Amino acid sequence: MGNAQAVALLLVRVVVGVTMIAHGLNHWRGGGRIAGTARWFTGLGLRHGVLQAWLSVVTEIGAGALLVAGLLTPLAGAAVISVMLVAGLLAHRPNGFFVFREGYEYVLLLAVTSLALGLLGPGRLSVDSAAGITVTGWTGGGIALGVAVVATAGLLATFWRPQPAKAAVTDEPAEQVPG
Repeated sequence: MGNAQAVALLLVRVVVGVTMIAHGLNHWRGGGRIAGTARWFTGLGLRHGVLQAWLSVVTEIGAGALLVAGLLTPLAGAAVISVMLVAGLLAHRPNGFFVFREGYEYVLLLAVTSLALGLLGPGRLSVDSAAGITVTGWTGGGIALGVAVVATAGLLATFWRPQPAKAAVTDEPAEQVPG
């Protein structure tokens, strides 16, 4: 691997990792703090909103830190992919593709970039490389995607209980049936 590829992988890891850390910190310490994040998750149909908020914070900050370091890269990628799958499926998918309409464009980009890191590996400027951990190619990508899909399915099966759609409320009187 040449210097340009090593630097490119480092840049991608650091940008995605710092983005995930910032996301986790915002869920924890931002505007609504844990309580606001918990209400948001509950509004998406997830039970135990406070638990979900903390799981999100720990996963996002932890995965981000692992990516920045280039440590256990396929598992860090799996964590990012799983968080983005949940966000994409529950919060963004109904809004279409474009991020300016709250669509799934952004979460798709982070998930696919994390999968690419699983396939390519973290590069030689990483803890994985220094430790001789070389899980790349189809194995690294398979771990990243496989763990993400299993984790997402497990979380949704365990905690997702969407509320049924409510009937539209109108100010018009109910239709009277003769008889």
